[in-house]
Amino acid sequence: MIQEKTKDNSSGFAKLDEWVKIWQETLPNYFGYPFNEVSPLGEFYEWYYRAGINLMNLNNAGDPFTDTPWEVSSQVFEREVIEFFAPIYGFADDNRWGLVTHSGSDGNNHGIYFGANYLKAKTGRQPVLYVSDEAHYSNMRLAHLQNLETRLVKSDAMGRMLPDELERQLDSERPALVVYAMGSTFKGAIDDVPVLNAVLKRHPELPAVYRHVDAALFGGYLPFTEHRRLVSSQLMGFESIAVSGHKFFGIDSPSGLFLCTREVYDNQEDFDIPYLNKNMRMINCSRDPIQPLKLWWVVQKVGAEGWRLQASRIMELTAYLKQQLDRAGYPCWLNDYSNTVFMKRPSDSIVHKYQLATNEDPRFGGPLAHVVVMQHFTKEKIDGFVAEVSSSASSAND
Repeated sequence: MIQEKTKDNSSGFAKLDEWVKIWQETLPNYFGYPFNEVSPLGEFYEWYYRAGINLMNLNNAGDPFTDTPWEVSSQVFEREVIEFFAPIYGFADDNRWGLVTHSGSDGNNHGIYFGANYLKAKTGRQPVLYVSDEAHYSNMRLAHLQNLETRLVKSDAMGRMLPDELERQLDSERPALVVYAMGSTFKGAIDDVPVLNAVLKRHPELPAVYRHVDAALFGGYLPFTEHRRLVSSQLMGFESIAVSGHKFFGIDSPSGLFLCTREVYDNQEDFDIPYLNKNMRMINCSRDPIQPLKLWWVVQKVGAEGWRLQASRIMELTAYLKQQLDRAGYPCWLNDYSNTVFMKRPSDSIVHKYQLATNEDPRFGGPLAHVVVMQHFTKEKIDGFVAEVSSSASSAND
């Protein structure tokens, strides 16, 4: 239904305005999913429309590190984004490549694709992909898409890949493509990379090894904490990493980063496409030119110091949430280095009000939910949430 005239911030369409109203009412209590709801992009959009970028048809087709023959791209900014983040994730200036992706899953797709190509180039053999049963489902889906044999490795109760299970599953005659979860989807578990690397090192008979890190959320805040070593390629020995832009960094629609070593990039099949910029080793042809501009903008506006403050606050509030739930006697659990507190599932009304993600695990009593602490959290919001959870639990037990 079209409204006769608009006023305030109305769109002129009743259905759209009702959707916005629901979103605005839900936003303050958005606890269950890892989105930064404190947008750093207000001034970006003012510039974006003032400059008329919204009327331009831009496209970042091609390798961002190869000069493009056309000007309708933002690849110069994409390069600067990668150059900013590469050392943060432990990639040396002379041994790195990357691009801005459509999402964390797109980054994982590149990690698996580049990893498989690298291993085949090195050994002439198709690899086996190993990933924990608690890692994000995209890794399994993408391996299926790429027709790779996948072996799900069992995790412990807290969601971390079990080293003994990885060792048991290894096929010594084929290259190993291992995906490490740097923050599992529901429990926020971090695979113990040094221990798992030691397992792989004990098997020199493996033709070759490639390690990709799925760090969609945790790759955002960990580099700006005292635990930054966990996402360092040089210290942890991984070849590639995928990080989401629409979680910790606050980009307002799906985006991300994919970074790998130059050696990995140089062992990809080269597609010579003269009308782009010849070098088309990445999966996508057309790529979003606006997300690199947004990421470049937040690098300038927020930067490492701003993210250090945000990461510190998130860690403090995560500890506070766990502490308050413990004081209330409400069953909850928290992995090391994590901003994800999982707990006994509260009432349906609380799950709905706070948009909590839910799951099941008999090792923790069955029905579960989790809270992902992000930049829009406050102690007051946490106190209100804990009070409602406690009151609901008490009522259920009466």
